[in-house]
Amino acid sequence: MVSKQPIIAAEHLDKFYGPFHALKDINLTVHQGERMVICGPSGSGKSTLIRCFNGLENHNSGKLVVDGVEVFEGSKDIRALRQEVGMVFQQFNLFPHLTVLENLMIGPIKVRRLSKQDAEATARKYLDRVHIPEQADKYPAQLSGGQQQRVAIARSLCMETRIMLFDEPTSALDPEMINEVLDVMVELAGTGMTMVVVTHEMGFARKVADTMVFMEEGRIVEVSPPETFFTNPSSERCRLFLDQILEH
Repeated sequence: MVSKQPIIAAEHLDKFYGPFHALKDINLTVHQGERMVICGPSGSGKSTLIRCFNGLENHNSGKLVVDGVEVFEGSKDIRALRQEVGMVFQQFNLFPHLTVLENLMIGPIKVRRLSKQDAEATARKYLDRVHIPEQADKYPAQLSGGQQQRVAIARSLCMETRIMLFDEPTSALDPEMINEVLDVMVELAGTGMTMVVVTHEMGFARKVADTMVFMEEGRIVEVSPPETFFTNPSSERCRLFLDQILEH
């Protein structure tokens, strides 16, 4: 259930890379339990925005509050915040010299100070959740891309995060592996976790999103529920984007 409680609130965010204005006056609220999908053409600022949400990028002006913590450059609270905000990237970023189980256990042991026994129990629980418990003792190179991405999702879940951010999690996968990752994400969405997903997978968006966000050239052009977004978008630019992407 989506609550009325905001868990991410961005007000008038601007982000520059030198002279390039990457985010322009972003105003956006994500509520606890909400599943938000952000889409738009390449270079529209989608990934930059969600990287701001956990302090991987710093905004230059405006205000950003995530899970009650104000996020800004130099904030001492960023490290604690990242324990509550999981992120799954395009690339899997797994440690190649560690087994799947070890990849999942390292964060809870080092950051959350879990015992080895508790960390292993947590890791096995989430490998079950992403349907690859039998891969626990393999190394990342022995897995398919889809399996590696599911390990990456399980690794974030092992930190018992309250918010999950996904930055185009299927874009590096072969087409036949995309659905296995999306199926896991659909299941995860059913648990009530707050999710913000940057993706071009519109079938997934239609199935799980509470809110659709369309960005272009660093601006939010449209925010609407999926039934409105897909059938009657208010902006011509959004309509054109959907016509192009839904043809493929």
